[in-house]
Amino acid sequence: MTLIAIAEQALNGLIISTFYALIALGIALIFGVLRIVNFAHGELYMLGGYACYMAVTLLGLPPVFGVVFAVILLMAAGMAIERTLIRPIHAGKVDRPDEYAIMITFALSVLLLNLANSVFGPWPQRPRPIFRGIVEFGELIIPGDRLAAASVGALLIAGLMLVLRFTWMGKAVRAVSQDRQAAETFGINITRTSMLAFGAGAALAGAAGALIGPVFNVVPPMGIVPAIKAYIVVVLGGLGSIPGAVVGALILGQVESFATILIPDTTRALAYKDAYGLAVLILVLLVRPQGLFGKRERRA
Repeated sequence: MTLIAIAEQALNGLIISTFYALIALGIALIFGVLRIVNFAHGELYMLGGYACYMAVTLLGLPPVFGVVFAVILLMAAGMAIERTLIRPIHAGKVDRPDEYAIMITFALSVLLLNLANSVFGPWPQRPRPIFRGIVEFGELIIPGDRLAAASVGALLIAGLMLVLRFTWMGKAVRAVSQDRQAAETFGINITRTSMLAFGAGAALAGAAGALIGPVFNVVPPMGIVPAIKAYIVVVLGGLGSIPGAVVGALILGQVESFATILIPDTTRALAYKDAYGLAVLILVLLVRPQGLFGKRERRA
């Protein structure tokens, strides 16, 4: 295998890792603050793709502003979902909160999937990409739409890290994720922080869908497989860990990229690609059941 081929596989893995990281960060953020697994996360990813499509195709906005439109719309939608469906869990209004969280997010997933299928139909749509053409780095030839989408995704990830590290709201999110009761004791508004965290998680999923839409097609079931990959990434890195989600995405992207060259038959290699990520997850969990960056919890 030549050096150029290795570099090409590594770059492809890095590009796909960016999209995995975006959607996985949303799951990690929501779980870290609200302690629930959002089974509708893939459908929020799908809504981001359709939001970008409508902004670019129907409203005539440039593709970058289409992504911004999707982020804002999904942020508002996520906050509304938390306010109406998720908040009763922490307000003590349901008897069995764990079961309620599973059922309500799963029901929301089915609702959004069928609603999108009814409104947009099963036909694939593709908004205009941020950048057309190809980009050449020496002998490396990279599709411009994928590189541009990954670059915007990397900027969003860096922005999220800066917000969590240096802003008051970011510190509040980190405090609540560590200990809700202690954070409330120190005057942090738990209700507002939870709403913003769910909204930010939905916005990250929407951003991933909006960025990947011009690369592939936007269809109602487009979020199913990426959501599964994101759950693998989150568990691999450690539930609720933001750095773990990024590292897990990098590992999964590189494993999937280089695993395709293990089998000479291209069709078979692509068919088995998804299995390699699960194999890595199993191996890591055998050594560290809490994930790479997760902390072992003691139970009385």
